Amino acid sequence: MAKKEMEEGGKRNAIELFFLTTLILWLASVSFQIILTHQTRLLYIIAGSFFYQTSNSLIRYFSPKSSLSDPLFVNTAVSLIHSLVTSSSVIFILSKQWLNNGLSGMFDHSQLVEGTWSWAFEALCFSCGYFAYDQWDMLHYRLYSGWIPSILLHHLVLLICFTLALYRNITINYLILTLICELHSIFLHVRKVRRMAGIRDARSVIVKLEWCLNWTPFFVARCVSHVLITAKLIKDAHKFGKGVELPLALFGMAGMNILNIGLGMDFLKAFKRERKSQHANHRQHHE
Repeated sequence: MAKKEMEEGGKRNAIELFFLTTLILWLASVSFQIILTHQTRLLYIIAGSFFYQTSNSLIRYFSPKSSLSDPLFVNTAVSLIHSLVTSSSVIFILSKQWLNNGLSGMFDHSQLVEGTWSWAFEALCFSCGYFAYDQWDMLHYRLYSGWIPSILLHHLVLLICFTLALYRNITINYLILTLICELHSIFLHVRKVRRMAGIRDARSVIVKLEWCLNWTPFFVARCVSHVLITAKLIKDAHKFGKGVELPLALFGMAGMNILNIGLGMDFLKAFKRERKSQHANHRQHHE
């Protein structure tokens, strides 16, 4: 038994070491770009990490000494803040672009790949800073599970894709479009916070409304939007150069679509579980 626990501990330490090393290398790369190549706009990445780490500290400080100060609750609360900030930023950027230039030129290939909408670069940097913060927070408090933690892998892929795009200032607008999914993440994190706060009655109006608000943006803001972006990439594949932009974009979108399928399956299981619990409680009440 002790030997098995030691082996499991060793595997966990190896996982942590790998992802921590990649995070340090990522930070070194960003620092190199800022200091030596004078890409000062990348400081928004550092600002993003600082903002979300500060949010974490403030939530932890002001939360009562209970489950609400639990690292998982604090992490989820900060994730909710990120979803709110990012969603607002994306809506602002798209609305401004739509009002100024109309829809006709917004989704042109050259605009999506080579252009950068107003505030899109800064918003992407800020979101990139969040993923770096969140990676560190989950590693620090071990807020992950499995030998190949999907959430850590997801963050690593996003950090690579985002920073490469930011370094070269290409496909920024495409990446902003992918962040539309944060609209759904708002309700996803609200659900987690609600459950951690002890509100679990499936018959509650709040819970029923929350499920409606979860399913609708899941399909519209996450699934449909990502499928459309993938279709756009495939349609315009011949317009890309011979660089890594297209393979990297297709790889990233494939990962996001697979993640959406997994998330949908988990969502359906959770929905059925709550419905089953509701029916069981209803029968007990009548008996």
